[in-house]
Amino acid sequence: MKKYLLVALVTFLSMPLLWAQNDSIFIRKIFDEALERGHAYENLRQLCKDIGARLTGSAEADMAVRWGEGLLKSYGFDKMYLQEVQVPHWERGTKEAAWITDANGNRAKLDVLALGGSVGTNGLMEGEVLHVEDVAALQKFKKQDVEGKVVFISKPFDQKLLNTFQAYGACHPIRGEGTKEAGKLGAKAVVIRSLASSTDDYPHTGSLSYEEGSPRIPGAAMSTKNADLLVEWLQKGKVTLSLEMDCRHYPDKISYNVIGEMTGKDEKIISFGGHLDSWDAGEGAHDDGAGVVHSIEALRILKKLGYKPNHTLRAVLFMNEENGNRGGITYAKVASEKKEQHICAIESDRGGFLPLGFDIDGSVEQVSMVQDLKELLSGFELNRIEPGFGGVDIGPLREYYPDMVQIGLFISSQRYFDFHHSPNDVFENVNKRELELGAAAMTTIVYLMDQSLDKSESP
Repeated sequence: MKKYLLVALVTFLSMPLLWAQNDSIFIRKIFDEALERGHAYENLRQLCKDIGARLTGSAEADMAVRWGEGLLKSYGFDKMYLQEVQVPHWERGTKEAAWITDANGNRAKLDVLALGGSVGTNGLMEGEVLHVEDVAALQKFKKQDVEGKVVFISKPFDQKLLNTFQAYGACHPIRGEGTKEAGKLGAKAVVIRSLASSTDDYPHTGSLSYEEGSPRIPGAAMSTKNADLLVEWLQKGKVTLSLEMDCRHYPDKISYNVIGEMTGKDEKIISFGGHLDSWDAGEGAHDDGAGVVHSIEALRILKKLGYKPNHTLRAVLFMNEENGNRGGITYAKVASEKKEQHICAIESDRGGFLPLGFDIDGSVEQVSMVQDLKELLSGFELNRIEPGFGGVDIGPLREYYPDMVQIGLFISSQRYFDFHHSPNDVFENVNKRELELGAAAMTTIVYLMDQSLDKSESP
């Protein structure tokens, strides 16, 4: 009897090692499939080149839904369906034009983009430039000092920050809040320094916000190179800025989240995805075409390898992350109404660059559970596993499923804000191997969560 107990104990103690060995072998197969026979790069080419930029409400966004639907159907997943979403419809209109003129009559043309959701200028408008560094500095001005002027907000990225998302977060208020605050003070318009790491000629767009009952004034972003030039001119004296934008708002439209599934052994759900929409500048290659193809690849690779999931694995191509997050909000609301059991959500929305690991948004125990995988993942150079942010699209799930774990694919951020929301975000600026490594990393974390959550829930 003692002999049988000893064998049982040794078997029990060796199970974690056997699990780890099996996981490592399967992950190796995932990477081999992604790197040798992957579809991510070609799928991204189709999305960027055959569809193009996919601003919510546009014909291109509609075609992207059709593209996603057709691609998911072609892979023969267990389920494929569309989820209706009411989305905003804003258009940039004719190309923006802007100039600065100094007191001596010297003039320079600027590279500018309207901020998403901005009103137009109703023809060419002009105003003296009032220079402030950030929103906090703007709020200290009195209305008589701002009224009738064009506010220029110039806060640059803090280059000392190794994680450029932290630099972006610190500058985000100049885009998100600057136009609203300047409007309250009677400004004619706001032009900001683009939220970007490098100094170049590409302006970067992105959403602004207005406040109900307050004046809505035009908001635009200029290239970082232009911003440096304007600062230089302002140091010498008065500068006037001329701006024309033809932005327009239309009634909401019907669009769709595009969803594919592999059915699991139980009804619990692991969602993972990226957003199908993009800004209208560039092609949305890094933001977030990369996340879309990462997510499709995760489902395709697991099916190709004959994997039988414990839980339902659901790839979601979200619509309208960029200017409203209606896709993420709708997805979470419908999940709750259907009383679905969501235990994990994963997002890729940081570009097609080299994957480094994962951000974990969850309880101390959930963070620890994922960090226990670090030794296994380090063999695939996914070494960074830390508490952090999951993603905008999956965020609304937290309201209905507060106990779930959310995970963000953590990708090298050093070049992301060279391309983010700019005309430079095109297919040619995505590295094939790095994109495929991202697809492998996404597939790996989906697989490991399906395995780990199953084990952690077992009696």
